[in-house]
Amino acid sequence: MKPVVFLRIASVLTFIHAVLHTIGGVFGKVGPGPAAVAVEAMKTNQFLLMGHMRSFWDFYRGMGLAVTIFLTAESILFWQLGSLAKTDPQRLRPIMATFLVAYAAIAVNSYTYFFLGPVIFEILIVACLGSAIVTAKPQAAAHAAAQRA
Repeated sequence: MKPVVFLRIASVLTFIHAVLHTIGGVFGKVGPGPAAVAVEAMKTNQFLLMGHMRSFWDFYRGMGLAVTIFLTAESILFWQLGSLAKTDPQRLRPIMATFLVAYAAIAVNSYTYFFLGPVIFEILIVACLGSAIVTAKPQAAAHAAAQRA
């Protein structure tokens, strides 16, 4: 397969990750028990910070939305990189490698602090980016290979 296919798959996986993160993580309902008590404590204990009253819940919700925004932007970027990979995939290798390393680190972070759901998506995204890197060949080599086939 060509790198464009792997980048498009990574794009879709990243978008699904963003949607599920938003539904379950940012706007998910907290069940009764210790989790509800913790959330209530995060919401009710407010403090003045740089001229604004904030709570730890504000930070939690704000960072959750920030992750959603970044995941959505990355899904759009992966789709755009797929379009660029049609003409010069070799030059995209450093960019894809940067995201590969980042998603591998995020997978470790998710495994350490969260749960298996995000880890699976992040590992699949890493696999897609790695496959895109491996299949990204210089145009001259790709053209010569296509003529031999």
